[in-house]
Amino acid sequence: MAVSHHLERFHELPVHEFTPDDAQPQPAADAVAWRLSLEYGSKQDFGQLWQSFLRKVDPTGVRAVVIGAWWQKDYASVRSVVEAVTAEAERLPALEALFLGEVTFDECEISWLEMGDVTPLLTAFPGLRSLTVRGGMDLALEPVRHDRLTSLRFESGGLPATVVRAVAGSELPALERLTLWLGVDEYGGDASIDDLAPFLDGTRLPKLRHLGLADSELQDEIAGALAHAPVVARLESLDLSMGVLSDEGAAALLEGQPLNHLRALDLHHHYLTDEMQQRLRQALPDVEIDLSEAEDDLDDEGDRYVSVAE
Repeated sequence: MAVSHHLERFHELPVHEFTPDDAQPQPAADAVAWRLSLEYGSKQDFGQLWQSFLRKVDPTGVRAVVIGAWWQKDYASVRSVVEAVTAEAERLPALEALFLGEVTFDECEISWLEMGDVTPLLTAFPGLRSLTVRGGMDLALEPVRHDRLTSLRFESGGLPATVVRAVAGSELPALERLTLWLGVDEYGGDASIDDLAPFLDGTRLPKLRHLGLADSELQDEIAGALAHAPVVARLESLDLSMGVLSDEGAAALLEGQPLNHLRALDLHHHYLTDEMQQRLRQALPDVEIDLSEAEDDLDDEGDRYVSVAE
């Protein structure tokens, strides 16, 4: 599966494409999530588009921003985008949610997105509540303290271990939702089970209610680690989707600590037999379990693939 469509809603707001040449009245600044994206061959760069946005929309009311394609022709690093946005942080006091890299596969494969250090987005916006970043190439993050952030999501076909460790080393006392698409080593996804330990032992992220460790070649090992992880007892939902989860990992979940308290368990895109799927449903009758996208290569581990890689 590749990301094939743009968001229609973000931060519980409808997404509205900002068009600088549009003569029609703009929506109220706080009524939509503003999407800024360059068309291929655009005559203006992202910095010019951003300045036009700040002129035409009252930045003091903007609550959510979605940044799509930021290059004019050839792919370019997102660093200049981060610099442009953070340079105007004081003009956006109400900004609560930011999506960096909301790009579909027909615009750019996720592994080709040229990223950079996204730490400034957190340091420049202390009021930010939600940050989503798509792309993994050259992605960087430094451990940071942020007191307001409730949702952090990294979507990647290969999430660098340095980023995983930086999240684990950050002070995020308000964080309720954490989702990491770990990806594959071929595209830079080199995090190990040991790198995930700080999320599992329950000593970090005191308000965490949703944990997603998805899109991984290590999905069975992750499931095995979660089977006895202290953090699970306080989760409301768990996402182990998009990876190569097999009966081995699902059995570990069922044989570990109780999961009946969960509201939802997302396992879509998996390699579970029909028998194991039935065992899960019978063992967790009150849990909303997503077992869609069952894959066929059950007998050959070498043919198994994660949902998002290139």
